[in-house]
Amino acid sequence: MINFIVVTHGEFGAYLIEAAEGIVGRQPQGVRAIATSSRQSVPEIRAKIARALRDLEGPDGIVIFTDIPGGTPNNLAFPFVKDSPKVEMISGVNLYMLVSAFGNRDRLTLERLVEKVVSDGQKSIRDVRRMFLLAAAGER
Repeated sequence: MINFIVVTHGEFGAYLIEAAEGIVGRQPQGVRAIATSSRQSVPEIRAKIARALRDLEGPDGIVIFTDIPGGTPNNLAFPFVKDSPKVEMISGVNLYMLVSAFGNRDRLTLERLVEKVVSDGQKSIRDVRRMFLLAAAGER
C-alpha cells in the first residue's frame, strides 16, 4: 500500500484528508498531515517531515502532497524527495487528487499512482460556466 504525507500551510491538509475520507472512506493507516506555520521554525517542520517519512516507510513508497509549488511546504519537503527513489512529491493538491489517491493506493504502482493523481487533479479544474455553455451548445 502506498502511503501519503500532506504538507500544507496551516491545517489545510488535515481538512483535505478529512473531506476525502468522507467521500471514499476512512484511511486507518498510512496517511499523515503536517501543518506548517510561521510560528514553527524550519528545523521543527523538517523534523516533522523526516519523522513522518520514517513512520510511513514501506515497500510500496510514499507520496508527499504539498499545496503550492514553490511554497514553504514544497520547499521544505523537496530535499527529502530528491534522494529517495521510493518517495514522490505532487504539488497543488486538491480534494479530487486525494480522493483519487485513496481510491487507487492499493492497486497501482507508485509511478502509475502519481501519473493518475496528477491527471485526475488537472481534470478536476474546470471553468464551470464555460463547460455548461459548451455542453448546451452541443445539445442543439
